Amino acid sequence: MALRELSSLEKYLGLKKPNKYSTQGDKKVPVLQNNQGPPLVGLITIACHLVKEAKRSDLLGESAESRAVVQQWLEYRVTRLDGCTKEDSKSILKELNIHLQDNVYLAGNHFTLADTLMYYGIHPLIVDLTVQEKEQYLNVARWFDHIQHVPRLRHHLPPVAVLRNRIYTGRHH
Repeated sequence: MALRELSSLEKYLGLKKPNKYSTQGDKKVPVLQNNQGPPLVGLITIACHLVKEAKRSDLLGESAESRAVVQQWLEYRVTRLDGCTKEDSKSILKELNIHLQDNVYLAGNHFTLADTLMYYGIHPLIVDLTVQEKEQYLNVARWFDHIQHVPRLRHHLPPVAVLRNRIYTGRHH
């Protein structure tokens, strides 16, 4: 999954020459053979490298504080979300829902790499939710729907119907 995410990230960033990736270990940790030095290992390390290569450091945060918040969410992605159980997923969705209550994006009011990688990571959880379950996490559903419509972001993932349209039958005079 991480290799497809990195490939989609490259396309989103507009990088012309695709990189060659491999994996290592039982958890299939992504590895990028870097011509300028030792191989880069790990989803977050490689993703940050790609963002810098594309000269899009705004995706890593504009200030020292926002960069720290982006890094916090990237770490959350690999430590809490990757490989989570069904039980863990409910807890993660609840935490995200609370956080997104007062935030447009994970790191505040600006779209960042954290939104991209959390979107890629949370996609399978959202796909498995019923409409009723999605309605329990309205803030996550709003954020998810917004992110999945960012141009060029959703390369390898199918769109997900997040919230059903409500038809109001109240009379208007």
